[in-house]
Amino acid sequence: MTTAVHWKLERDAEGIAWLGADKRDASANVLSKDVVRELAELMNGIEADVPRALIVYSAKPSGFVAGADIKDFTTLKTPDEAFTLIRAGQQVFDRIEALPCPTVAAIHGFALGGGLELALACRYRVAANDGKVSLGLPEVQLGIHPGFGGTVRSVRLLGVRVAMDLMLTGRPYRADKALAVGLLDRLSPPAELRNSAKAIALAQPKPKTRGLVDTLLNLGFARDWLASKLEKQVGARARRDQYPAPYAIIDLWRRFGASGAAAFEAEARSIASLMCSPTARSLIRVFFLQDRLKALGGGKAAQEVKHVHVVGAGVMGGDIAAWCAYRGMTVTLQDRGIEFIQPALARAQDLFSKRLRDSELARAAAGRLRADVTGEGVPQADVVIEAIFEDVDAKRALYATLEPRMKPGALLATNTSSLMLETLGEKLVDPARLIGLHFFNPVAKMQLVEVIRSKATRPESLQAGLAFTRKLDRLPLPCHSAPGFVVNRILMPYLNESLFAARDGIGLADIDEVAVNFGMPVGPVELADTVGLDVCLSVGRILAQAFGKESPDQIAKLVEAKQLGRKSGRGLYEWRDGKPVKPPRTGTPPADLEDRLILPMLNEAVACLREQVIEEADLLDAGVIFGTGFAPFRGGPIYYARQRGPKAIVERLKALETSYGARFRPDAGWAAICAT
Repeated sequence: MTTAVHWKLERDAEGIAWLGADKRDASANVLSKDVVRELAELMNGIEADVPRALIVYSAKPSGFVAGADIKDFTTLKTPDEAFTLIRAGQQVFDRIEALPCPTVAAIHGFALGGGLELALACRYRVAANDGKVSLGLPEVQLGIHPGFGGTVRSVRLLGVRVAMDLMLTGRPYRADKALAVGLLDRLSPPAELRNSAKAIALAQPKPKTRGLVDTLLNLGFARDWLASKLEKQVGARARRDQYPAPYAIIDLWRRFGASGAAAFEAEARSIASLMCSPTARSLIRVFFLQDRLKALGGGKAAQEVKHVHVVGAGVMGGDIAAWCAYRGMTVTLQDRGIEFIQPALARAQDLFSKRLRDSELARAAAGRLRADVTGEGVPQADVVIEAIFEDVDAKRALYATLEPRMKPGALLATNTSSLMLETLGEKLVDPARLIGLHFFNPVAKMQLVEVIRSKATRPESLQAGLAFTRKLDRLPLPCHSAPGFVVNRILMPYLNESLFAARDGIGLADIDEVAVNFGMPVGPVELADTVGLDVCLSVGRILAQAFGKESPDQIAKLVEAKQLGRKSGRGLYEWRDGKPVKPPRTGTPPADLEDRLILPMLNEAVACLREQVIEEADLLDAGVIFGTGFAPFRGGPIYYARQRGPKAIVERLKALETSYGARFRPDAGWAAICAT
């Protein structure tokens, strides 16, 4: 046998084998092909000389095992290749499960995907009780499902209801919940994890079994009934033709009831097919794009940010301040009077209570955020964020009072959604310190932050902004100052066209339905109401003026009447309890409506690339996916355009231009897209 480089295997004086995962040249363990192959070789010796017990642990401080190596998936060309890869992992986990000795997974940090499947192949699971444990089967988020036996073993151990929750949502469980549902057998103080694992191995308690209800639900006559209910629940979130993986999970359980060797082989065949599907290829691409954005915020600049000062306690400013405090920074929040700040503090308290779930931690977060009407926090702040209303003169006047009081090296950032930084920074003594940090609403949920630089911004300021964004656990998208930047510029034609379509007599609910059927998270009409019609009107006018394009005018009267959308209770829709009341659909929408809504986004994306508002198509795709929710299974606007065919899209735009006018005229940048 070759010398192990990814695993450490040793036996102690009591005859217990300790198998440590320690992938070479990696900060986290992943089950790459060579890691699995080496594990299979080590199993030869373990099976030949069975130890008193086998304890699997991680030698990495980051966690147990993060899952399969996604990079391996990108090399697969056919389902047969994928099946071979998956079966290799399945078979080595089968061998662990079949050992006649007790087997224990000693878990700290994460155990996700294939990592949790490895733990499921063990008889017992013990985890550190330090608040850092995260156990999950997130494969569905990549357009696939567990493949190393997880669709079978999770149901056997947990019952169908808990197992389906893990697999269909992809959401991880914390240690306390995992213990409650039987995913863990024991929690241990971190320093005692190895001793706890040894103790349970030697004691060999009877493994937990499913309850009577789950046993009955797994019987053949009940599976069809429950599977239909599960499909209906999934159908409310995702269509089978767009996201087949959750339906495949249900189908596997319906057919095999998590029982028998055939269930494992069917799992491998199913995931092999999914791995080569367009949906999985797109979602895996999105996974790597997310990692790419995270990497942009590298460096030590964020470590120096300890105090943030936010000016403007409205919805955006107040929520930015709250999120900064949640992420551990001291925050001072300034506005004209305490009565304007108090609602933001109340919202922040609600955020802390819901997110932290620990009264002590929530109180600590609240203690890091304080009202500051007079701006006393400005001289101490490492980052000053301006989040007042969209008015150039008002922002410049504010900067004139802030800049002289800011300490050297502090970053000045604006949360403007559409104004040019060159214009905002004209009167600054040091315009090189000004960047844009464009957050999206709601701040606590939207992952993307556009980090904007002007022609004057020094590189160090931009990098500091990228690093600060990562410290906030957000995805930074670097872009140049331009009207609407990237996300709003690409989004507005989509929102505008929905209003043009409504003006043509198409029902609002029909318009939204077509967009959702394409894969958008919500339709453009509902989105406009959610963003706020006043914001849409302001941004729309700025972009229409900047680019000389036609802009719909019907929301101006609604804004004048203070019917602003969700925040006012009425806009294009009436809103009750935070949800739109949509009229009945009027019938079959025109066949060209999908292209009318989606192709203007693609056209504007191409224009952004041509003008170098953003430097790469991949970054643009990432920004639009994480900033607008553009159908992830389609891989982003430029990726979708390439898959559909750029030349075909240009011809379609020309046809729409003939029917509806110059707003559909193909951008000159399509020539470069067609040539690659």
